[in-house]
Amino acid sequence: MGAGGDSYPYGQHQLVRRIRSSDKLRKFGGVKNDLIVLKSIWLNKASGQDHASRLESFYGPQAHAYDRFRSSFLWGRKPLLAACAARLEHHGNDLIWVDLGGGTGENVDMMTEYMGLNRFKAVYIVDLCHSLCQQAKQKVQQKGWKNVHVIEGDACTFQPPEGIATLVTFSYSLSMVPPFHSAVDRAISYLDPNDGLLGVCDFYTSGRYDLPCRQLGFLRRFFWRATFDTDNIDVGPERRAYLDHRLSRVWEVNSQGSIPYVPFLRAPYYVWIGRVPQLATIMAETKTEAPSGFPATFLYTQSWEDPRPDMQVLKINRRDEVLTLSSGGCNSLNLLLHGAGHVVSVDCNPAQSALLELKATAIRQLEYEDVWAMFGEGRHPHIERLFETKLAPFLSQSANHFWRSRLWYFKRGLYYQGGMGNAIWMLQTIAVFLGMGHSLKRLAYAQTLQEQQAVWNSNWFVRFCKQGNPWLVDMAVRFLALIFLNRFVLWFGGGVPCKQYRLIHKDGLRISQYIARTLDGAAMHSHLRKDNYFYFNCCTGRFARESCPSYLKHDSFQQLKSGDIDKLEIMNGVFMQALMSRKFTKVILMDHVDWLDEQAASQLATRLADQVLPGGLVIWRSAALVPPYAKLIEHAGFEVKCLQKATDGYMDRVNMYCSFWVAERK
Repeated sequence: MGAGGDSYPYGQHQLVRRIRSSDKLRKFGGVKNDLIVLKSIWLNKASGQDHASRLESFYGPQAHAYDRFRSSFLWGRKPLLAACAARLEHHGNDLIWVDLGGGTGENVDMMTEYMGLNRFKAVYIVDLCHSLCQQAKQKVQQKGWKNVHVIEGDACTFQPPEGIATLVTFSYSLSMVPPFHSAVDRAISYLDPNDGLLGVCDFYTSGRYDLPCRQLGFLRRFFWRATFDTDNIDVGPERRAYLDHRLSRVWEVNSQGSIPYVPFLRAPYYVWIGRVPQLATIMAETKTEAPSGFPATFLYTQSWEDPRPDMQVLKINRRDEVLTLSSGGCNSLNLLLHGAGHVVSVDCNPAQSALLELKATAIRQLEYEDVWAMFGEGRHPHIERLFETKLAPFLSQSANHFWRSRLWYFKRGLYYQGGMGNAIWMLQTIAVFLGMGHSLKRLAYAQTLQEQQAVWNSNWFVRFCKQGNPWLVDMAVRFLALIFLNRFVLWFGGGVPCKQYRLIHKDGLRISQYIARTLDGAAMHSHLRKDNYFYFNCCTGRFARESCPSYLKHDSFQQLKSGDIDKLEIMNGVFMQALMSRKFTKVILMDHVDWLDEQAASQLATRLADQVLPGGLVIWRSAALVPPYAKLIEHAGFEVKCLQKATDGYMDRVNMYCSFWVAERK
C-alpha cells in the first residue's frame, strides 16, 4: 500500500481522480441547473400577450433543467401513472394515450416503469410551450419511440386523429390552463365512454367545506393559493369540483410532498382518476382518526377469536347480512368463505381498517404466492414495487397514507409489528435470553399433540409454575406480572382495556392466573403445528401452510378472488354507527361490550334490538364469567344463552376468554 493508503495500481490513480472530479462536476452542474429553475419559479414572472407566450417566458429559460428538478417536486406523477397502468392491465395492445400539458415527455418515460409503451397504438404529448416541446422531441428521438408524437398545441382544441382515447392525463398542467372547463370538456369528448380513464395529478387547496379528506386549514389554503398564483398557477378547488361534476370518480388520494431546497414546507397535491359517468362511482371517503389513547398503528395483526365455534353457532348462509368488528380482518374474510351474502366490517382504529383493506386489495390484485409471502410469511422481498404498482392504486387515501410509510413491516416481519406484535417479539426475545428459545421452536414444530404436551411440560418455567414451591411461585409470578402484565403493557401490547381488566378481577382472578390458564389450555389441548395457527404465529412470527387463517389457504384464496371478496364492506368508525346503517341477521360483537360502561352497553342493547331482524343471532365473548351486560341484552328483547365457560375447561384454540354467549332476537 502506498503513501496515504492509495491502493490503486500505478497509473490508475489519475483516472480515478478524474472520475471523481467528473462526478463532482455533474453534481455541481445539477445544483446550478436547480438554481436556474428556482430563479424562474421565484423571481421571473410570466409575461406575454397570450397564454402560449406566458408559458414560454416562464418555462423557456428552465426547459433544459426541467426534468431533474421536477423529479423531486412533482410527487403525484408516479402514483397517477401506476394507478392508470394498473387499471389498463387487461385492456389489450391498441391503447391511445393523450398526455395534455405533457411538457418534456417525462411522463411517457416514467410510464415504462409500469407498462410497456408497445401496449399503446399511439401516444400524444400535447403542450403549448415551444421550448418544452423541443425537449420532448429530443427525448422521443433519443429513446427511439416510434408511436409517440409531440404536438405543440392547445389542450382546449386538440383531438387525437383516431377520434378516441383510452387514457387522458393532466399531470400538473390543469392548474395552468385558464379555461380549464374547455380543456376538461374537450378531453371528455374523445374519452372512450366504456373503458376510458381520465387521470389528473396537481397541487391543490381545498374549499372551506370540501370533502373531508381534501380539507386544509385556513392558513394553508391562503398560503398555497397565493404562492402559486404568483406564477399564474391556480390551485383552487374549482378544477377538481368540475371533474367531480363531469365524471365518475374512480380513485383519489390527497397528500403532501417536499420542495427542493425549501425546508419544512410540504406542498399539498392530489391524484384523481375518473371515467365517463357510471353507477360504480366511489363515495366520498370520510376522514377518521383513532380514538384518544390508541397507538399510532394497529393493535392486532390477526383476529384473536376462534372462528370455528362462531361458524358452528351462526350457520352462515347467502341471505345473511353480517356485522362484525375488523380486528385483524381474518374472521371477516372467513365469514365470506362460509357463504355470507354481505359482511360489514367496522373498527374505530383506522389502522385495523387499513390492514383489512390491504388484505382485501391483495386478494383482488395479486397472485396467491405474493399474498402468502405478505400475510403467511409476513415478509415480501419486493414489497415496495408491489405496493407502488399493484396495491396503492386501489387503496383508499387513509390506507395509502398508513402503508406507504410502513412498508418496512414486510421487511422485518409483519407479525412483529403493532401492539401485540411488539409484545410477541419482546416475549420471544426474553425466552431466548432465559434459554427457552429452542423449547419455543420445539413447541411450535412438534409433529403430534402428545409431543407438544411433553415439550410444554418439560419447559423449566412451566415445571416451576406447576410443581414449584407455592410461595416461591407466587412471589415470582407477582414480580413478573408487575413488569410484563401491568395495565400499560396489557393495553398497548395485548389490547386489554382497563374495564376488561376490572372484569377479570371481579371474578377473583389475578391477571397472571388468567394468562396461565389461557396458555396452558392452548398448549395442552390444541396442536399448534397442524391446527392452532394463533399460537403457532406467536412462537414463530409466521403461519404454516397447514396452520393458517382460512383466507390463506389456496382454495379459499381462489374463492375470494373469484368474487366473494366483493361482498366485504370495510367501515372506519364506531360500532354503533355501522349497526345503525342497515338491518342485520347476524352480529358478532367479539369482546367489544367488555370495553363499554353500563350506559353505553345499555344503549347498544337497545340499538341491537332495533337493527337485528327477528330470528337474528348476536354472539360475543367476555373476559367475565357472567358479564353484567348479558341481562341488558336479554331485557332488550333477546333470548340469551351462555354456550361455554372457562370454568368448564378448555374453550377453543384461542382459549383467551371466560365465556361465550349467543342471543337470538325474539
